[in-house]
Parts: sequence; structure tokens; C-alpha cells
Amino acid sequence: MRSMKLPYLAALCLALAAGPAAAEYPDKPIRLVVPFAAGTATDQLARALGQAITEESKHQVVVDNRPGGNGFIGANEAARAAPDGYTVFITTNTTHAAAEHLFKSLPYDPVKDFEPITGLGKGGQIMVVNSQSPVKSVKDFIALAKKEPGTLTFGSGSSSSRVAGELFQQLADVKILHVPYKSNTFAVTDLLGGQIDMMITDTSTGLPHIQSGKLRALGYSANTRSSLAPDVPTIEEAGVPGYGIGYWFAAYAPAKTPEPIIAKLNELLTRAAQSPSAKSAFYGRSGVDVFVTTPGELAKFQAEETRKWGEIISKAGIEKG
Repeated sequence: MRSMKLPYLAALCLALAAGPAAAEYPDKPIRLVVPFAAGTATDQLARALGQAITEESKHQVVVDNRPGGNGFIGANEAARAAPDGYTVFITTNTTHAAAEHLFKSLPYDPVKDFEPITGLGKGGQIMVVNSQSPVKSVKDFIALAKKEPGTLTFGSGSSSSRVAGELFQQLADVKILHVPYKSNTFAVTDLLGGQIDMMITDTSTGLPHIQSGKLRALGYSANTRSSLAPDVPTIEEAGVPGYGIGYWFAAYAPAKTPEPIIAKLNELLTRAAQSPSAKSAFYGRSGVDVFVTTPGELAKFQAEETRKWGEIISKAGIEKG
């Protein structure tokens, strides 16, 4: 009997502790851990959400940037935080879908160390070439790549950009040499300088150079066109059947955060993502669409994305670092 009572008592104590805490939540500042540097899209999203949460809750939100290590530093920091609802991890598919397929070991478990809260956004990437390139379309690029296999290059400074390029090779049946960079901004700099031939970069990084006439947009990676570049066809429309990939943002709490607190966080972040202030500060100018979910829906989505990214990475023959 005693062994049966202990789990019951433990669960009862947890419920009693979480009940009042959830009712009062939040009653102090919330920390949003971001695994990338200030100024990145993830950082901009976190700050827009923080502003909206502060406006609603009247409590300060602190954005804590922990860049480096392919997102490992920030992920590890968030995973080891107290599971009290006052540390939230704002991250992307980099740490929670791609990393386990790209690296031999991670200092965190993207499933076991976190509680899903909600999706936050989905975005696509733009396939670009230098405006001086003779390539005018996706079909032109494919034709040139087939004429000169293995000589054209594409750059990437993120897992999303890299995997988008690998998927392009697989579905277009071409061979292009990959050139890695520490960030997409560095890759764009070399594309502008003519050191590489092409890249598939996030919209916020590529669009200013497209608008200035320095880069030429060939296609958009998502399944539907971007509202910020409606004249740019999807890569599938432009000649690569079945092509469709993007990047996403989501919010997680440390494992063992009580369910009532997760429910409160889901409500708070969902409203923040859909708020006018977040639309003005981030969504409306980044090309990222609002993508909110229940915790269960996010867990299912993450599992599906992890499988999808794993298949592309495995087929590309990318060795784990």
C-alpha cells in the first residue's frame, strides 16, 4: 500500500503547488532565451513577443541572447533552467529538428529536455543569384548546372539554408558544390562579390538586396508565394516539382514545467503572436506567417519535421560533425 500511496501523494503535492502558481502566473519578469545573436530573425521575434506580453501582463520580459555552438549554448541554458514558467526558449528548426541529424552528439535532448508550448511562425527562403549572372530563372540555373555538373556553388550560413540547397539538388537532379558560412549574411556578401553562384536565404536577409537590384530572385522555397515578394514564383512553380521547405519558430519550456503553467504560457504567447504590436514589429515586415498551435500539435509537428529533415540530410550524405 505504501508504494502505491507515494506516487499519489507526489502527484497531489505537484497539483496543489501548481494550482496557485498557475492562477497567479505571471507575477514576475519572464526570460526569453534566444540561441542566436541580437538582430537575427529569432531575436527580432522574441523582442516583438516580449513587447506584446509586457503590454498585456504588465510584467517585464527580458530577452537573453545566448548565441554560439549552432544553437547549443542557448538550448542547454534553457533546458537546465528552473521549470517554473519564467524561462521560455524561443527557437527554430535548427535546434529542434535539424541538429540531431547534423551532429554526432548534442548537449541537450530536443524532446526529453523540453515541454512544447506553441508554434510561433513559419517562413520561406528566396533562391537568389547575383544580378550580373546570366541566369534569369530556376530553369536557367538547372540547365547551367547540368551543363557544368559540380562546378556551380551555393552558399549557406544556417541549417535551413543548407538543407534547402540540398533538397534543390535532389529534386532538380543537379550537382552543386556547397560552401559553408558562419551566417547567411556572410554568404550573401560573397554572393554579391561573385565568389559563389547561388544561395537560398531567409527573406529578411535577401530581400533588401533584391530590392536594391544587386541580387536577382529566382524562386521562393515555401509552398505558397511570399506576401513580401508576390511576383517571385515558388521554386515548385518555377520548375522543380514537389519542392517545398521553409523554416519555423516555436516556444518551449524546460521539462517538468507544470501543465497548468504550460497552458498559461500557451495562452500568453498565442495572444502575443497574434497581437497588432507583434504584427507591426515583426510578422508584417519579415515575411513570416503567424503559426500558433496547442502543445500537442507542436509536439506532433516537431516530430514530422525532424523526420523530414533527417531524410533530406541522410539522402544528401552529409556527415555528422
